[in-house]
Amino acid sequence: MIDCNILKSKAYNFLQADEHLGRHIILLGLAGSYSYGTNNENSDIDIRGVTLNRKSDLIGLTNFAQFVDQKTDTVIYSFMKMITLLLSCNPNTIELLGLNPEHYLYLHPLGQELIDNAPLFLSKRAIYSFGGYADAQLRRLQNALARDSYSQQEKEQHIFNSVKNAMYDFRKRYEPFENGAIHIYTAKAINPDLEKEIFVDVSLKHYPLRDYKNIWNEMNNIVRDYDKLGKRNRKKDDNHLNKHAMHLIRLFMMAIDILELGKIRTYRAKEHQLLLEIRNGSYQKSDGTFRDEFYELLNDYEKKLNNAALYTTLPDEPDILRVQEYIMSVNEKVIRDAL
Repeated sequence: MIDCNILKSKAYNFLQADEHLGRHIILLGLAGSYSYGTNNENSDIDIRGVTLNRKSDLIGLTNFAQFVDQKTDTVIYSFMKMITLLLSCNPNTIELLGLNPEHYLYLHPLGQELIDNAPLFLSKRAIYSFGGYADAQLRRLQNALARDSYSQQEKEQHIFNSVKNAMYDFRKRYEPFENGAIHIYTAKAINPDLEKEIFVDVSLKHYPLRDYKNIWNEMNNIVRDYDKLGKRNRKKDDNHLNKHAMHLIRLFMMAIDILELGKIRTYRAKEHQLLLEIRNGSYQKSDGTFRDEFYELLNDYEKKLNNAALYTTLPDEPDILRVQEYIMSVNEKVIRDAL
């Protein structure tokens, strides 16, 4: 168990020194493997938190979003940014509201109020946010395995799947475009070095140049990163693959809880042994690929998630009026210095 006194060590002096933190912090908690219950002797300590926006952020000219300290792997979100992420059911932040009590290293009454209001942020958006994160983990797993063991056609298909997944996200972050305006597909290769190749048809009018540039940069990065060549560190790669596989299953577990129970359960007590077995390589074969049992487990969780999505009683969207009332009640205390 992590000693709360860790925050008093010199490495965390920034918690008091930075003007955005100090008395403005309302919540600090463990993140990563310690919060999931999958930590081992090599696990790093990750800390996530929430700090109130200052009066100058709310009615002045300053605009603070988050604080990052890379040396200690600490990320502290401003209250307003945290609310935005919670409304989208962002897995990396919503899990901060479902920690075990002992995993909160500091909790101000307003931090407890944020945790108590967790149901405000739960909606069917979790289907797509957790599903998207799980899909990204699966793509990392498949793409890493494809580099070593798949044919060129199969490798190209995995690149294609990664780009398609990214395109789903583009519609949320960039100016929307009609289906078919950007169409990617695979076909017989023109490149003589390939058997199968990814092609794209583009038909856009009056589209923002910067959004177009960003879309193509992201597509380019997917292909570039996939095609990078280098010496393979098998032991290191296997550790990463098993970690990806574990997080893939864990994301399904959390999403199912949210949709079926309306609860955020970050620490996986009942599934602790299963997750550790995956992380420790019990489902990996000697050639680095995964046993059929892992994919059967994955298919089972996918079915459970689909069923939970079908029958969930969560609303389609969060109740924005109630969320707004909550935000105003907190920010009014900041403006009135009534903390």
